[in-house]
Amino acid sequence: MGSSVELQNYTSTNPSGVPSGGTENVHGQAGRQCLLILDGRALDRECLASALEDHELGMAVVAMGSIEEWRMKKGAAPPLAAILFNLGGRKVTDHGIADEIRHISSEFKSVPVVILADTEDLGQILTALECGARGYIPTSVGIDVCVEAINLAAAGGIFVPASSVLSMRHLIGSGSRDTQPLTGMFTLRQAEVAQALRRGKANKIIAYELNLRESTVKVHIRNIMKKLKASNRTEVAYKVNDLFAEGALAEE
Repeated sequence: MGSSVELQNYTSTNPSGVPSGGTENVHGQAGRQCLLILDGRALDRECLASALEDHELGMAVVAMGSIEEWRMKKGAAPPLAAILFNLGGRKVTDHGIADEIRHISSEFKSVPVVILADTEDLGQILTALECGARGYIPTSVGIDVCVEAINLAAAGGIFVPASSVLSMRHLIGSGSRDTQPLTGMFTLRQAEVAQALRRGKANKIIAYELNLRESTVKVHIRNIMKKLKASNRTEVAYKVNDLFAEGALAEE
C-alpha cells in the first residue's frame, strides 16, 4: 500500500465528532491547513500521523514518503501549514540529508520545515537550523511537546529542545573561559583552534567541532605558529600551555 492509498484514506473529524474518510473530505475543509509528514517508512509515518490527529494538533495531517509524492497528490489536500521531516535514526550530517533540508526549505519558503530525529546532539540541531529548518524535535520528547513544537513553527516561531539551549549556554560560558588567556594575541577563532591544539586534537576533529573546512583550520594553524614563532603543532601546544600557566599566575 503506497501513499496514494494513504491520501485516499486520509481521515478527519466532522463537527459531530464522527471520523469520515475520502479525498472529498480533504477538499471540503474550508480554511483548514495541513501538516505534511515526510518519512520514507510507511508504518512510522502512519502511526505518527494518527497520534498527532488524536492529540488535537489543530490542523489536518497528510503523510507522504517523499516530497515528490506530495507534488503529485497535493491537489487532494488543504494548503500546507508546516512540514515535519522525520529523519528517524539518520543525522542531518549524513550524506544528502542537509541538501534535502535546504531544497525543501527553499521550495516551500513560506512553509516552516521542522526536523524530527532520534539524536539530540547540539551540532546536528544547529546544522539543521543553518539549512533552513524552523525547528528540531528529538524523539525523546512526548507527543504533546511535539504538537506544541509544530504549532509554534506554524505560528512563526522556532523550536529547539531545552536541553540543547542549556548545552549551548554551557559551551558559550566554558568557551569564553577556556580561550581568555589567548584573546590578547589571537582572534577568537584562532584562540579556539589554539585551544584545540593544546588538547591534542587532529585537524579533522577541529574542523568538525568548529564547523570549519579542514583547509581553513590549516590556515589558522599557520597563523598561530607565526604569532607564537613555533615550528610545529607540538611546539604550539607547549607555548599555549605556557600562556595558560601565565594567566593562572596573574589571577592569583
